[in-house]
Amino acid sequence: MFSRCFWTTKTNHLRHLSQKNRASVHRRSFANLPTTNAQRQTIYALSTPPGKGGVAIVRVSGPDALTVWKRMDESLIDDGLAVYFRAPYSYTTRPTIELHIHSGRALISALLSSLSSLPNLRPAEPGEFTRQAFQGGRLDLTQVEGLHDLIEADTEVQRVWALGSAGGETRAEYDSLRRQIIHCLAQVEALIDFGEGEDIEDGVYEQAKIEASHLLAQIKNHLSDNRRGELVRSGIKMTIFGPPNAGKSSLFNYLANREASIVTPIPGTTRDVLELTLDIGGLPVVVADTAGLRETLDIVEGSAFSEAGMHISLCVLPLPEVLAAHSPQGSEILIPSSVRDLINPSTYFLFNKLDLVSPAQTTLPKSAVLAQDTNSSSKDTIDLQNRGWLVSLTTGEGSHAFVQGLSKALKARFNITDPSSSGQNKVHAPIITRARHRQHLESACKFLEAFMDLPPEDVVFAAEELRYAAQAIGRVTGDIGVEDVLDALFKDFCIGK
Repeated sequence: MFSRCFWTTKTNHLRHLSQKNRASVHRRSFANLPTTNAQRQTIYALSTPPGKGGVAIVRVSGPDALTVWKRMDESLIDDGLAVYFRAPYSYTTRPTIELHIHSGRALISALLSSLSSLPNLRPAEPGEFTRQAFQGGRLDLTQVEGLHDLIEADTEVQRVWALGSAGGETRAEYDSLRRQIIHCLAQVEALIDFGEGEDIEDGVYEQAKIEASHLLAQIKNHLSDNRRGELVRSGIKMTIFGPPNAGKSSLFNYLANREASIVTPIPGTTRDVLELTLDIGGLPVVVADTAGLRETLDIVEGSAFSEAGMHISLCVLPLPEVLAAHSPQGSEILIPSSVRDLINPSTYFLFNKLDLVSPAQTTLPKSAVLAQDTNSSSKDTIDLQNRGWLVSLTTGEGSHAFVQGLSKALKARFNITDPSSSGQNKVHAPIITRARHRQHLESACKFLEAFMDLPPEDVVFAAEELRYAAQAIGRVTGDIGVEDVLDALFKDFCIGK
């Protein structure tokens, strides 16, 4: 359309031009057209939080990054620093320049406005710098996810695990799994390509099955991790429940270190479910404070306990009441029947109002008795070791020991050690931190199991199952290919043996 209009208006003049001049005029006509986003491959964005501060960094990445530096002297915006990263050594693997200026709204706005006037630059899309890093091979998908988790980390365990993932630890685990599958595939492919007539060593198919069996057990071990990677990443959900006026809101306020719930001596004051994210021993714990249990529960209270899919629960009970029917020595604790249906193996116990009992009753017994129905003569007990604590939320007695004990219990439950520990005492971060990781590993297991069920006569189908398993693992890291099968075949397998 633009070309047709140009030639129509310039017919008389262009009749006398040479072919070279015609091409030159044609190029000048298109040079005046606006560039599209696809043509503007150099992106820019503010890389530091907006607002007033000491330093703001604006990142420019793409083939025209140096153009920004060359045109910096055209107008004065601020005294700052320009740092140039040559490709492929930059974060994005492309030419990158970082402009460091003072962080002020007017300064940042002026610089971004100046960059927008350059013809080959455009504002970056969300996450586009990291996308360039992924496309350039600087990061794989697990490292991109780890980088995101590192930025979002609120606790020490989250930070340490995300740092390892961003640094390539998770990628190394998946690469190892994929290499083992490809090694099995290379052996099976050798039988297909060279057949029995070639000098192929005996027992190749059986050896591939043995390796696949070990690999299958390894993947299943990763899958049976109680979802601790997903839990630590998103937060361990814990609900606080118990009878009215047991001290649930006082505990919630103690953990929040602020008046988050209304605390009154009136039973059942807290009508809504309040949530709070805490750092307990480096673990992210999402605490929900539910309304007190009563015989008549409304819709909100009745669904509060189950609607969020809680991972653990904490039952708060008033110590004087659960000891009231026993001797002054308090040899037993009776768990009331009102909370019986809510107790499960993931329930912990906090006995409040320690300041209202005699000194002889301040020692927690090893177990508690669960109240039964009037028609039942059985006597069930609950182990309280590493599962129950005595506190006074009014005086603060036992509160610190409770938080430390709960932290230790959660780390034991989810197989997490102190992130600062080293050597054999340090538990490696799980390789599954997202649902897609688990989905692809489960798919790989199905393909490996299908391979294990195939006899040597179906070697072609067996190779396909292994290839699908390798692709499933490769989808986790974003590294899917077939040429590495050939590389493994010639590198690791002896054809003439």
